[in-house]
Amino acid sequence: MSDMIKDATASSSLDCPVVEGRRQVQHVPARKAEVGGIPIHRVLPSRQRRLVGAWCFLDHAGPAVFKGDSRGMQVGPHPHIGLQTFTWMIAGEVLHRDSLGSEQVIRPGQVNLMTAGRGISHTEQSLPEDPQLHAAQLWIALPHAHRHAEPRFDHYPDLPVWQEAGVTLTLLVGDLAGRQAPTLTFSPLMALDLAAAQEAELDLPLRPGFEYALLPLEGEPTLKGEALAVDELAYLGRGRDSVTLALPAGARVLLIGGEPLGEEVLIWWNFVGHGKAEIAEAQREWEAGGERFGRVAGFSDDERLMPPPLPWKV
Repeated sequence: MSDMIKDATASSSLDCPVVEGRRQVQHVPARKAEVGGIPIHRVLPSRQRRLVGAWCFLDHAGPAVFKGDSRGMQVGPHPHIGLQTFTWMIAGEVLHRDSLGSEQVIRPGQVNLMTAGRGISHTEQSLPEDPQLHAAQLWIALPHAHRHAEPRFDHYPDLPVWQEAGVTLTLLVGDLAGRQAPTLTFSPLMALDLAAAQEAELDLPLRPGFEYALLPLEGEPTLKGEALAVDELAYLGRGRDSVTLALPAGARVLLIGGEPLGEEVLIWWNFVGHGKAEIAEAQREWEAGGERFGRVAGFSDDERLMPPPLPWKV
């Protein structure tokens, strides 16, 4: 799922202040947009918060039900560098194709992970058999040392899933409470989906050296009596060894975290880089139809998505 992102650099404090003995929460409102015909709420990157660990992009797509002549999400061939695209599917089915020849349907409860590295292109299309879509789409910035990694695609249909107090927890990446997800990472990260079938309260262990954020996808959980709104990122910062969440029945929350990246990250359109020159070069190569990004089988050059002009001179 792609859309234009303005030039963004890593910024903002990693630590939320403590007021009267209580650590505060930074609330980051979402921006509404549309990607491939699907309404989305984007919380990363924003002026208030650029990164959470190496997580540099977070869209909540849907929930959407396709009606009439709608074909759902249809995102044509587009390129990436310097990142991993990470799709967590909640409802619906999407077909991924890429220039490596990968072709994979992602279904609810599964993660698709595409490592762009030095360059890759791909498409995403809803399947007509399932006229709905609900997903979280994230990007992970590759550290400078791995930014030119070989591109690859990984599909994770089996993830650690367990129950606590009527809540289904799915570990999408990283480790938690003695469990380890198989998901490929290039920096210390974690992500957890929590789906409450009934009203519940959970105490989740955290790493004080990680920074964390919560995104309610459905329902309105509370954090020590403070309500968290749907599609509003709650940045928890560093320094916490646990978090206690009260979840109403039907609530769904995404918890993401990671070790602070500690590097400047630039985002423009579908590119993530560590300098303007490398992003500008990637854009020139894509516009020129170079071999760096390959071709997605079954799509013509006319269907390739094109970026807007760069906002800077190199």
